[in-house]
Amino acid sequence: MADATQNVERRVERFGQVYAAVREQLGRVIVGHTQAIEQVLTGLLTGGHVLLEGVPGLGKTLLVRTLADSLDLAFSRIQFTPDLMPADITGTDMIAQTEAGQREFRFRPGPVFANIVLADEINRATPKTQSAVLEAMQERSVTVGRTTHRLAEPFFLLATQNPLELEGTYPLPEAQLDRFAYKVLVTAPSGEELVQIFSRTTVGTPPAAIKAADGATLLAMQQLVREAAVAAPVAQYVARLVRGTHADSESATPLVKKYVRYGASPRAGQSLLLGGKARALATGRLQVDFADLKPLAGPAMRHRLILNFDADADGVSADRILAEVLDSVSTKADI
Repeated sequence: MADATQNVERRVERFGQVYAAVREQLGRVIVGHTQAIEQVLTGLLTGGHVLLEGVPGLGKTLLVRTLADSLDLAFSRIQFTPDLMPADITGTDMIAQTEAGQREFRFRPGPVFANIVLADEINRATPKTQSAVLEAMQERSVTVGRTTHRLAEPFFLLATQNPLELEGTYPLPEAQLDRFAYKVLVTAPSGEELVQIFSRTTVGTPPAAIKAADGATLLAMQQLVREAAVAAPVAQYVARLVRGTHADSESATPLVKKYVRYGASPRAGQSLLLGGKARALATGRLQVDFADLKPLAGPAMRHRLILNFDADADGVSADRILAEVLDSVSTKADI
């Protein structure tokens, strides 16, 4: 028993060390965006995919590239455009000649066959092309013709998108949004952060990240997240939060009843609990606290709420609704 306990303690300590090392490398390149960085790392450690949203020029692509630089993993970038085809992402069967002079179909993998995939400006491609990544995100596989090809592990997809009100964009369908564990908002830097950005990028050579972890280490960390226990009161609290986003729930708030057509899915609760465990382990704790969950409620749920037309007309956002839900749900009440 003592050896098992010491082994767990060593794994937790190692988890925190690697997390801090990767976080340090991101901080060498990225100025500010503290919450966005932590939420992206949470997605990485839980095995979930992340959608980054923000106007152009805020460093979304740089954040993903820097994360890839800090990990010893295969990286690929897919630039989504209106003329991009599904085969340009997944790959295709091509005719090849064998040594015997015969011809046969051989699969040529697309750029999705990497450990870290950047789907840049995903909402600039058509819905048909956007759907090409659905199987990869959920099943970790790609089917071309009648053959299914497994993706290498770990597999982490980060997509960037511009706000949907900008021209030339296609809104992601709800089914695809639900595949993302977290939707992370990238906001404009402050004046002080702008000065730091100018200093780093206009004088000398910009800093670069170095490798801080490999695939085996990352898989071990993801496994530890899965193994970490969640106390019943914490799981019940998450269940109340998810139910609180449904208009037909007894605990629904006034904003939920007025503006929400469909509440958060069970995947929201799964993402929230896994993220809480990752945040706890990063600080050397095995037990998830309520404080680990609240900062992730927005990223885990905001893209899973389907609002009605009144919300759009009144300018009510999903984050405003979630803030009211968080205020109304007690950590001590029963389901």
